[in-house]
Amino acid sequence: MRILLYLGKGGVGKTTTAAATALRCAQIGYRTLVVSTDIAHSLADSLDRPLQSEPTEVTSNLFAQEINVLDEVRKNWGAMQGYMGKILRKQGVSKTVAEEMAIIPGMEEIFSLLHIYRYAARREFDRVIVDAAPTGESMRLLAMPESFQWYVERFLGWGETAMRLTGGLLRRLMPEQDALAGLPKLVDDVKALQEVLSDPQTTSYRVVINPEKMVIKEGARAVTYLSLFGCPVDAVVVNRILPGVRAQADGEDGETGQGAGGTCLFAPSSDPYLRQLQEHQARYLVEIERDFYPLPILYSSWRSEEVVGLAPLRSLADELYGQGDPGEVMFVGQAQEIEEQGDDFILKLPLPHIELDKIRLTKRGDELFISIGNFKREYLLPAILAQRDASNAVFTGGILRIRFPCSSQ
Repeated sequence: MRILLYLGKGGVGKTTTAAATALRCAQIGYRTLVVSTDIAHSLADSLDRPLQSEPTEVTSNLFAQEINVLDEVRKNWGAMQGYMGKILRKQGVSKTVAEEMAIIPGMEEIFSLLHIYRYAARREFDRVIVDAAPTGESMRLLAMPESFQWYVERFLGWGETAMRLTGGLLRRLMPEQDALAGLPKLVDDVKALQEVLSDPQTTSYRVVINPEKMVIKEGARAVTYLSLFGCPVDAVVVNRILPGVRAQADGEDGETGQGAGGTCLFAPSSDPYLRQLQEHQARYLVEIERDFYPLPILYSSWRSEEVVGLAPLRSLADELYGQGDPGEVMFVGQAQEIEEQGDDFILKLPLPHIELDKIRLTKRGDELFISIGNFKREYLLPAILAQRDASNAVFTGGILRIRFPCSSQ
């Protein structure tokens, strides 16, 4: 059983990448489900098929589904929402506000993932490909299993106390059911989900980007937080590369987009506007190769027509994966890691083979700029490190170790 989650900023081609991946998995014989957890569903448009809230067969071995998030919340949390809403209304909160406050932040995302986890637990599919919500929502979604447990376990403690103190009052509010009865199982399910999401042999996260400055930053931030939460990222997908722009192969001639640490070949267009776009993309492709190291990078070109329907999706899968199996684990290990040493944090970054030279660190807000000789890298810091200054760095064995001491030191 493999679960592949495709994440990224809205509009980068995440849905088409997920759909193309699922189609390839089905073609090589795996019973595959592609599912969208994004409230703004576009999976049906990509497959050019009407979809429902339950798996619909699209072609041989391929099923697709657009999860109805509201239904999932109602099934899993409806009784508790009603119970909490009544308590809040008795405190003078309006009905509308009480219903909203009765839903824990991130509830929609966690139940979408639990829905997918049930397929994994029942082994109904060999592969589950997830078209996840845009990156910001997905980060909250992936952090939620632990946060959700924290909320619910404290609510259980509060609920038990309330039951002891109020006795028959709560039973009169909800005489037909015990609203707390299902919570322990829900917490257990979320814990099991967390284990599945962090198992690199079962689950892989792939960040989808375009060669554009803001999109690259968003993708880098996604990798940072996925690594922080222990989510196994095994590849980056770069979509919408302009004609004539590609990574440089040995012995090739052509104009290059220069970047610290490498070059990218492109065949310049005679059109000044297109040529400028090519130059920008060539430069950004160099940055992508550098800043997402050591993750494998998959590339797909800009297409003159929309990727809608099975035939264009097959073509996209061919370009991304060649004759390979997209369900294979493409990378094992941490793209980055944070280690605690007393009150200090050590940021560990694998770097490509570079000549050892003086290391220069510059920090601006949550951005850390690393320079070693001609090699440069920009790294987006998680909040825990952004609040501290980097004191020193050591590069040994292909790993850069940057110390962030306690701010009081």
